Amino acid sequence: MSGTDLEEICSRLHISIFALDAWYFSDETTSATLLGHFKVNSVEGLGLKDYPCGTTAAGALLKYLYETQKNEMEHMSAIHPYTTGMFMVIDSSTRRNLELVETMREKQKRGSLLWVLDKTKTAMGARTLRSYVEQPLINRQEIEDRYDAIAEINGNLIDREELREYLRPINDLERLITRVTYQTANPRDLIALSNSVKMITPLKKILADFQSPLLMRTQKEMDALEDIYALIDASIEEEAPISVREGGILKNGFKEDIDKLREARTNGKTWLADIEKQEREETGIKNLKIKHNKVFGYYLEVTNSYKNLVPDHYVRRQTLANAERYITPKLKELEDMILGAEDKLVVLEYEYFCEIRKTIADQVVRIQQTAKAIAVLDVLVSLAVVAEENHYCRPVLNENGTIDIREGRHPVVEKMISHDMFITNDTYLDNASSRISIITGPNMAGKSTYMRQTALIVMMAQMGSFVPAKSADIGLVDRVFTRVGASDDLASGQSTFMVEMNEVANILRNATDRSLLILDEIGRGTSTFDGLSIAWAVVEHISNPKLLGAKTLFATHYHELTELEGKLDNVNNYCIAVKEKGDDIVFLRKIVKGGADKSYGIQVAKLAGVPDSVITRAKEIVEELSANDITEIAKNLSVKKATEKQNKKTGSKKTREKEKNKMESYEKEKTVKETGFMEQLSFFDTIGIGSTETDDALIIKELETIDIGTMTPLDALNKLNELQKKVQVLCHR
Repeated sequence: MSGTDLEEICSRLHISIFALDAWYFSDETTSATLLGHFKVNSVEGLGLKDYPCGTTAAGALLKYLYETQKNEMEHMSAIHPYTTGMFMVIDSSTRRNLELVETMREKQKRGSLLWVLDKTKTAMGARTLRSYVEQPLINRQEIEDRYDAIAEINGNLIDREELREYLRPINDLERLITRVTYQTANPRDLIALSNSVKMITPLKKILADFQSPLLMRTQKEMDALEDIYALIDASIEEEAPISVREGGILKNGFKEDIDKLREARTNGKTWLADIEKQEREETGIKNLKIKHNKVFGYYLEVTNSYKNLVPDHYVRRQTLANAERYITPKLKELEDMILGAEDKLVVLEYEYFCEIRKTIADQVVRIQQTAKAIAVLDVLVSLAVVAEENHYCRPVLNENGTIDIREGRHPVVEKMISHDMFITNDTYLDNASSRISIITGPNMAGKSTYMRQTALIVMMAQMGSFVPAKSADIGLVDRVFTRVGASDDLASGQSTFMVEMNEVANILRNATDRSLLILDEIGRGTSTFDGLSIAWAVVEHISNPKLLGAKTLFATHYHELTELEGKLDNVNNYCIAVKEKGDDIVFLRKIVKGGADKSYGIQVAKLAGVPDSVITRAKEIVEELSANDITEIAKNLSVKKATEKQNKKTGSKKTREKEKNKMESYEKEKTVKETGFMEQLSFFDTIGIGSTETDDALIIKELETIDIGTMTPLDALNKLNELQKKVQVLCHR
């Protein structure tokens, strides 16, 4: 990518990019930075031996953070390589189309899958749940462990509610420990940390009775952090100020010198009065007084009449006309304490607070491990609550690739519909005779909802959640691809159809036979024949195990694709049931076996409020166009496919030559179409225009003698070309 291209992208996305010097990425710099930070002797010790590029990137990033944050980054206590083999791969298009964490239009959490599943009580749990949604698992045992934990939690409802109550007060430990290690945490942060740590012991006590492996592991990974709680509880005032430079941070009794300074600040006058009284009694000087000025500070003043009673340990500071001023070691000590108490107190409290903060920062690994365990527990409890409230079932996982969902529901749509009116549907896909489902039916009938719910149920199952269905037998998939709707990308100069084709290309090139494909209305952005051809070819490509062989839900308005059932041994037709009432329709939202016989597009337009005059004219036009139904062409395509397959087996030279001639004729026809000459012209519309009745009769007679059922598509195109040329001659007479 050139510098100009990079600048253009940054300008369009309103971001800025700062390029680091090359030395940041040198092997010496990156390795030294990582080894020094994690205190190991080799990259192998970090588990990064097989990730040279990742090691370079991580080292350069850490070096950059050192220089910008001016901190030791102690909260970064571990590094873990991310491998795609651990999680289901979900591209950006699928995340967007399935609305996993935000809606497509409003970009809001409400209306997304995350919104339905999120009943977490902590910020750490919310972040962890989001990562679960975005990274479903591949490992069957890890998924089963989550199922077991959810089932056990819901089997102990009282314990579940107690866990939720103890989770509620826990603050964001991960963020708090980050501020502690950055030395920016204030007294209120430490109090929040203490209040959170206080909840860990009762959580561990409840979890001690659970037997599922994941909950037992979570309980073990939780550190009660009793020493940290004790330190904060003994030292920090609960109502401490936010600022660390104002004093009032530490509790009385925590440090003796702090207590003395506070006492001096508040009880200084009382102490002076006590010393004055004590000195009068010991010396017998009845008019002895303790006074203060800015030059000498505190002093004892004795009139000349009592000079003879002044003890030897008094030190003369000043002589006046009728009196003498003295100091004593005890008074000097008290003076230092009283006059410097406020400033000393603030400084000393700050020093002790920094020591406390550093002591806590040294325990960053323990706190982070505990925070992760609490987050996992919070997510499991949240998923358990959602499963129980929404009547989800525990999926069964299999290794044979079968996806068998009974009475499945869309987890989000059913929450948006009141009074439990959502219509359930079954889904069955496998790697044999039910690899591809062709789904037809009118717009608004529920095709997209049905396909999305299947994808979401599979993803929920692999993230370890129970699913909205009566039963679900799920074969693990490595990737989920969706192609649902498209929009222009004007900034990069791509049309709607180009965006659609880019997504299709990505799917066909990156999907595997273990993937699940959700394809909605492929080929709708171009002409009918081109769109049908692309959709047809895509289905053939996917159905071929040698080319792809992925499990697929394929929604389309091209009813001609229903001809593939019976022609391809792994394609099955399904449609959305519709009930007609005169010119009106009622959507039943139920998936049934078989293909739809029409699209009901005009009826849907009527429901949308399109003017009656337009609806009436549309009915007239569709009747005229139906005379040139392309269904017959689709049937002939199937015949051609079978013929080609047979010819390939026989290897007949004569057949190959015949096909070559047909292709040459087809290329000629294509050239005619590309010049715009009589493109998609129906010769029925030209009969009687500029021609004689005899000529018309000859053309009609020729049409009547044609046996379309025995013609290949190329034969049909050649005959159509021949008839069009005759019509053209008639039109120009």
